[in-house]
Order: sequence, then structure tokens, then C-alpha cells
Amino acid sequence: MKVKTLNKIAEAGLLELENVQFEHDPDFDDYDAILVRSAKLHDMTFSKNLKCIARAGAGVNNIPIERCSENGIVVFNTPGANANAVKELVIAAFLLSSRKIYQGIEWVKTLDVADISKEVEAGKSRFAGQEIAGKKLGVIGLGAIGVQVANVAAAMDMEVYGYDPFISVKAAWTLKARIHRAQSLKEILETCDYISVHVPFNEKTANIINKVAIDSMKQGVRLFNFARGELVDTQAVKQAIEDGKIACYVTDFPTKELLQYDEVIGLPHLGASTKESEENCAVMASKEIIEYLTYGNIVNSVNLPDMKLPQEAKYRICVINKNIPNMVSSMTTALANVGVNIENMANKAKNNYAFTILETNDEVSEELMERLRNRDGIIQARLIIAND
Repeated sequence: MKVKTLNKIAEAGLLELENVQFEHDPDFDDYDAILVRSAKLHDMTFSKNLKCIARAGAGVNNIPIERCSENGIVVFNTPGANANAVKELVIAAFLLSSRKIYQGIEWVKTLDVADISKEVEAGKSRFAGQEIAGKKLGVIGLGAIGVQVANVAAAMDMEVYGYDPFISVKAAWTLKARIHRAQSLKEILETCDYISVHVPFNEKTANIINKVAIDSMKQGVRLFNFARGELVDTQAVKQAIEDGKIACYVTDFPTKELLQYDEVIGLPHLGASTKESEENCAVMASKEIIEYLTYGNIVNSVNLPDMKLPQEAKYRICVINKNIPNMVSSMTTALANVGVNIENMANKAKNNYAFTILETNDEVSEELMERLRNRDGIIQARLIIAND
């Protein structure tokens, strides 16, 4: 299998590919998979053999998801792989916004006197801040990062409220019992002294922090955005800063408009910029590619349903199809018509698309595979033969 790499991929991830004898090269013209970080793929012409794309990171805005789905290309991301790195930076942001740390550091650098200690004692009062212990924190979005932020903040004696109407069972299990479960976004906005946003960016979440939301917040609120810049309405934040509503806004997505304000701390998109995070993302993305190309299993896909089925028969047929009636019966009938008995199968849908695995010990011909591929509603059909 050939994997085209875009951007610099951590060596640990490439080693995963090499361990199963997958080739990787940024210059491949013909390839089975793409391993990417931030390179934009919307205008890219894909190889006709492309079967999957793995994004070493959580966001997939740089990938044409719908085009991939229409062509039977599975798109993976790596949720949680960079969660610890982002969590640590968010906690740092809480302190930066509360204690005027970096302002104090910059001021000390300007001192040009013999007795700096005397000057520091005389001027430190201008950098007085507040402690975060006992303050109320609202975490909007309880995914891999949001849960970790909430748990650590609670351990630092903050009173934490979490809001996520779509919280997963896994996230719910890992959320500490002392976290308050907010029943609405409004409850977070009206209650909390600190608010941190950790939701994915889409049509429904664009500008989730807008003028109406900010008007509902407490006076002197501290706001944090380490998820996506488009989640926060820049103009609304500007006005809120000028009105004194927002005491500090810390973001990993700075804009020229906002950096004119002393109340804004802009970081250069450092959320996942750690050696450990880059390795975690690369390893997870490589494993997703290997699992799919080798066994047909789907883990952490954004456009197809996750499905992991142990291979128990010699032949495994993996089908990506439209999520419409009679698709499964169409496939099973095609196999039955040529005397192929199904030993094991699984089918699952996600939005407009579905994924089906059919296993058999009867020989599967290329003619049968072509018949499957030519059936209405089937986008891609791939045969995997188990190693003896």
C-alpha cells in the first residue's frame, strides 16, 4: 500500500506505516491513502486508487468531505490525540488572563536601573490580579478536550459547569462527579466568570459566541477560544471589550482587529504544538489507515460509520453505499446468485452513507466484485483476502 504524506509527519507515525511494510512518500502520484496535517486538499486532484484520508488532528476543514463521500473515500481524524496539549494551554490561559503575567514580564524587561528589586516592589501593584480558585468556569463542549479542561479546572478548585447536549457515553464516564451539568447554554453564559469554548466548527456553531450570547454574560467575564476562530464573533468581542463586559479574551486564533486591545491575548495557534501531540496524532492517523486498508475496519471516521469486525473468513467484501432502502438485500442477493454463502456480516449507516462488511469462505471472483460495483447505490466495493 502507498501512502502520500502531506506536511511534515512525525517520525513515530511514519514508523507505524513502515512496520507493516506500507510505503510513504510526499511525491507519490498513485497512492491508496493520504496522511495530512494542515495542507488544503479542496483543489487537489486525487489518485483514482485513493481509498482513505487521515488527518493528523481533529479539524477536517481542509478536506473536501462531501466529495470524498461521493467517491467512496473514507476520511479519518484523530480525536483526543492532542487533547492534553490543548488542555495544558487552556489552563495556562486561565492564569494569563487572571494574573497579568505576561504584562508583568514585559514591564520588567523595560527596567533599566541598578536596583531592579526596589523598582519591582514599587510598581508591581499595577499587575495585581485575581485567583481562579472558587471562580465559576463554564465549559461549552464536552468532547476529549472539554472534559480534560473541566476535570483539571475542578482539581484547581474552580466551580465547573459543563454544557454539551450531545455528550458521548465515553466523555460522560470520564467527567468528574463534581462537574455541574448545565441544562442550557444560557445557564453557562449567565452563571460563569470564565467561559471556555470547545465545540467543533460547523454551520450550527458558527459565531456561537455572538452579541446576544455576550450580552447574557456576567460583567467582567473572561473568555477563551482554543477550538476555532469562527466560533466567536470578532465584532461582538470588540464591542464587549470597549464596554467593559469582557475583562480578557484569550484566543489561539488572533486577528489584527482584536490585537489592538490590551484585554486580548493572542497566541499563534499553539494548541497542538507539542512534540508529544504531533506524535500522538501521527501514530493514531497511521493506525487508522493501516486498519482500514488491511482489514476494512473504520475507526474515527467523520463521513462513514465506525465499524470494527474481526476477520473470521478468508474473503472480506467491504462496501460503501448510499444510505437508501434495499441496499443490503441487493448485496446479499448478488452473492447468493453465484453461490457465495455469507459467513458473517455487519452494516451501519451515517447520514447519507453506509458501510457494509460481508465475509465468506467461498471464492470471490473479480466478476462478482464488478457486479457489485455496478449496482445502483453502491459507491465502492473492495475485496480483502486474509493472509494464510
